[in-house]
Amino acid sequence: MGKAGLIAGLDVGTTKVCAIVGQVMEEGRMEVLALGSAPSNGLRKGIVVNIESTVESIVKAIEDVSNTSSVEINSVYVGVAGGHIKSFESYGAVGIKGREVSRADLERALDAAKAVYVPLDREVLHVIPKEYVVDDQEGIINPIGMTGVRLEAKVQIVTGSVSAVQNLIRCCEKAQLQVVDIVLEPLASSLATLKEDEMKQGVVMIDIGGGTTDLAFYKKGSLAYTSVIAIGGNHITNDIAIGLRLPVDEAERVKMAYGAVLPLGSTDSEEIGIMVAGRERKTIPRSYLYEIISPRCEELLELIKAELKKCGAYEEAIYGVVLTGGASQLKGLDRMAEAVLGLPVRVGCPENIYGLGDTVADPKYSTGVGLLMYGAQNEAQPVITGDMFGGILKRMKQWVKGFLGRQ
Repeated sequence: MGKAGLIAGLDVGTTKVCAIVGQVMEEGRMEVLALGSAPSNGLRKGIVVNIESTVESIVKAIEDVSNTSSVEINSVYVGVAGGHIKSFESYGAVGIKGREVSRADLERALDAAKAVYVPLDREVLHVIPKEYVVDDQEGIINPIGMTGVRLEAKVQIVTGSVSAVQNLIRCCEKAQLQVVDIVLEPLASSLATLKEDEMKQGVVMIDIGGGTTDLAFYKKGSLAYTSVIAIGGNHITNDIAIGLRLPVDEAERVKMAYGAVLPLGSTDSEEIGIMVAGRERKTIPRSYLYEIISPRCEELLELIKAELKKCGAYEEAIYGVVLTGGASQLKGLDRMAEAVLGLPVRVGCPENIYGLGDTVADPKYSTGVGLLMYGAQNEAQPVITGDMFGGILKRMKQWVKGFLGRQ
């Protein structure tokens, strides 16, 4: 079974940095070869605030890969998120003079849609085709071969802060890594967790990370809306630390081991052990934890509900909501989400992954696995090599080529 390509993804989050390596096999399946992670100390709400600390975390994650496998990473697809991410719709039209639509026509229409004013402090990250219109016929996914006079492309343009994106790239370069492409993290997580039919009919992916919560709404098979909410798992951890007067590390441990957002019935009276200031051990009823966690989760879900109504997803998300990310594993969060949002909810994990599939079939690895899938779908050249060249400047051509290649 031969190799069709090797890809590396780097998820630089607020709480952890995850490096992941995958191999695309001949039949198109993804095999995860190596995984490494390290605590992240240089980001706040998804944005680099300390380059030196971020570089150190990236290096440790890459070293973790090297220590557990024979793979050496030199180039990566890097995820980006944070409140600086914005998206908007754009349209572009070209004449086709009554002949069949060609791929060149598609590229011209996409170029026209991209010819919009972008402020100097913003950088275009993705231009995502949503649909095409041939003359008056709307809702066309692939117009190649159709005949008409006018071709229009409707796209979603995703932008980020130049400084935030460049600081992230700079951190990777200081860690001796070449950035092949910058990828919107909600887009990556969606690739790993959403099913094709969900994206066609309407679904919302919600990735609850450490510093922020990313939202991506899909309909007609394409990204229709994305936003960021400035609440994540770290806020829950901090609430526990304050409420129980615990060090943050101990609060995180208690959250992951015993945390729940709804009453658990018979276990509510269970006594759990906590370490106060790293010295004194005492016990508290487990119900205390629920009383701290529940209000913050309800606040987050109410903010999500407002976003869904704002973008129209509340009425159009036929398949409801898919929760992912590390904090999505809190016991009872899916049930609370169904109650607050009034929509079907499931927890999404990376699926159909081989190799280390059992390990990465976890919501906290959705972005990392999605970065591999993004690279594979865009026909990436091998990125684990000693003489890689090109990279970030080729992004615009890759977007167009990647979309056309899926038609």
